[in-house]
Formats: sequence, C-alpha cells, structure tokens
Amino acid sequence: MKSELDALMAKRGLDALIIWIDEIYSPPLDYLTNGAHITQGLLVKKQGAAPILYVSPMETEEAAKSGLEVNAYHNAELYEFYKTLPISKAHAARWVQILAACGIESGTVGVYGTGDFAYIIGRISELREAQPNINFMGEPDMSRGLFKEAYETKDADELMRMKSVAARTDQALEATWNYIAAHHVEDGRVVDDAGSPLTIGDVKRFVRRTLLDYDLEDTGMIFAQGRDAGFPHSRGEADTELKPGQSIVFDLFPQEIGGGYFHDVTRTWSLGYATPEVEEAYRQVMEAYDLSVEMVRAGMPAKDVQIAVMDYFEANGHATLRSHPGTQEGYVHSLGHGLGLNIHEAPGMSHVSPDTLRTGNVISIEPGLYYPDKGFGVRVEDTCYIGEDGQAAPLTGFRKDLVLPLKG
Repeated sequence: MKSELDALMAKRGLDALIIWIDEIYSPPLDYLTNGAHITQGLLVKKQGAAPILYVSPMETEEAAKSGLEVNAYHNAELYEFYKTLPISKAHAARWVQILAACGIESGTVGVYGTGDFAYIIGRISELREAQPNINFMGEPDMSRGLFKEAYETKDADELMRMKSVAARTDQALEATWNYIAAHHVEDGRVVDDAGSPLTIGDVKRFVRRTLLDYDLEDTGMIFAQGRDAGFPHSRGEADTELKPGQSIVFDLFPQEIGGGYFHDVTRTWSLGYATPEVEEAYRQVMEAYDLSVEMVRAGMPAKDVQIAVMDYFEANGHATLRSHPGTQEGYVHSLGHGLGLNIHEAPGMSHVSPDTLRTGNVISIEPGLYYPDKGFGVRVEDTCYIGEDGQAAPLTGFRKDLVLPLKG
C-alpha cells in the first residue's frame, strides 16, 4: 500500500528513489502519480517526503493532475550544461542538480521506471560519475521488489479504480453475451441471419471494439473452444467456427486504456446446450470456486486455499499438480494471483506459496478442470477484494451461466 512506501524504502536502505519517465507506460509512475499520463522527465521521492515531479513544460498541466508538486524541466538550464559537456553527461549533470534541489547529495537512491535498457544503463553510469557520493542502485530481487511489495495491498483510491474497471468489464461481457446470443444454429454451426458462420476471430474483434467503448483495452484475451479450451493458455484460433454444445473458456483481462489497473475474469460458455460431461465438470468447478471464496480469510497462508481445492478435486478423481506433478489433465494450475497495475502480482496462491493473505489484497480466484483429449476445458474466475472483515468479496458481477442460449 502507498502508505507503506517509506517503510519499504527504509527496509532497503533507500534514502530516496527516482522514477525515470519515458513514453513507455510505467506502473510505478502510475502508482505515485494517481494515473497522470506523463512521458518526459523525472519523479523524485525522498524518504519521508512526498514525491516531486520534474517534467517538460509541455506536460505541466497533465502532471498537475497527479496532485504532486510539479516543476518544469526547463531546457534553458540543460543548455547551460550542453556548452561544456556531451549530451549524455549534460543530462546526468542536470539530474544531479535536481536531486540536490530535493536535498539529495549523498546516500542511496533506487532507480525505477521504463525505457530502453541500454540507454538506462548508460545514464546510471553517467549519474554515478557525476555524483559519486550517491549510490544509484536497482533491485537485486525483482520478485519482491519495492513496488511489488507496495502493490500487494490496495488503498481506497486504488480500489475505487479497480471497481470501475470491474463494472466496465461486466458491461463488455454482457454485450458479448448478447452479440453471440443473436446468432442461431444451422447445419451444426453458429451463424448470423445471413447464414455466415460466427468465428472466434469475429468474437474477439467485437470484444476489442466493445472494450474501447468503455475506455478499456484488450491485453491478450483467451477465447478457446473444445480441445483448445483444454489447454489453460490456448488463446483460440481466429478462423475456428463456433459450434453448439462445445465448452468455450473466455478469459478476459482488460486494462484501463493507455495503461492502468487490470480486471481478470473467466467464464465458461457452451452455446445452445452443454453435454453431461461438461455440465458435471462445471458443477465441480463451481463448488471449488464457492469453497474458495468462503474459505479466504486475511491472515491465513495463501496456499491453504489452493490445498483445499486440490483436496476437493482429488477426492472427485481428478489429477492435480500435487498428486501428479506436471499433469496436463485435471486441475493443472494455481488457484489465483494478485493483480492491480500488473496482471500478476503478489500474493501467489499455489500450494507452495510463501505468501499470507492480507486485508487489502485484490486476488483472482480461478479453479478449472482441463481434459483436452476429451475435447473440453472449464474455468470460472472472479477478481475479489479482501475487505476490512477479512473476507473475500467478488468485484466481478457478471453471471455464471454455463449455457448461452442462441436465437430460435
């Protein structure tokens, strides 16, 4: 959580941090600027102080939306360094000047942000030369990096943004359901009124356009039918025609347009009707889902929920990664993951996860069963928030009907 940032900096021995601002979307920058879209400059945060932005004069108005102190990165000051220094050294000297203005002339400074990897390494080398009293450092363990630890719990403002993304995702799902439902079956294929077959590519294009209407963007949705649905990360083939009675795993994980918070939801649909085998698998997946949501409590080991789901599936005759490591049939993945400005964040929810569930976590809960050789897969997923009562509350509101009725 943002309120923990100073403590997390102290834990790492950081006197300050800087975020390199580039045209590439940067989750740490979004996190500290409340979603302001800035493409040039530098963010400086000294331990115990609010962040300060130094940006191009062209971006001061956009930067002001962050609510932070904003200073224009005047080129005239940079040009003075150009008179005596090469361009790379001039930029480094200007940054050292900015740090000094923020009271940072020694100590340890963490470097974050996005951009060209080789260019960043070069800039850090120049910074170290320009100010040898500062130790400019990165993260030795990105799996538990500063921002990754901070992201693990969400504050009220973050939750508000994530609830908005969830509600808009629900609307996109409703529109997609209605789009497919407007088709009918002809000669064993799902077709429109003109008799043209509906394909996975058609559905994905519809979803992408619809997400844009809600200021969201697709980040690689899964819409996989039949045997493909039996592989959890099969995206589905664009030219595959939709057929009645086959399971479709529809995993949608859109992000705020231009970069921002994610939502993650999966529904399994069977068009027109479902086979008894798919119906039974779906019933068991829903029982596992309900068990998970009911069981989640702040303070418990995250792995305990996954272990309970494994117990349930194994008792019903399905292989799991615990009973059959490496299996590609049955329950073949972890129960879920944290999410926020990244689609995958802490806590992890595998059966070997070291994480503990906490108030403020936003997590996915997504049990599934996969049988590619039998021609089906089933997964159900909601994004949930662990509230002050310590329990999981789904942010996803879209219904969980298995059968999607077709026209006629």
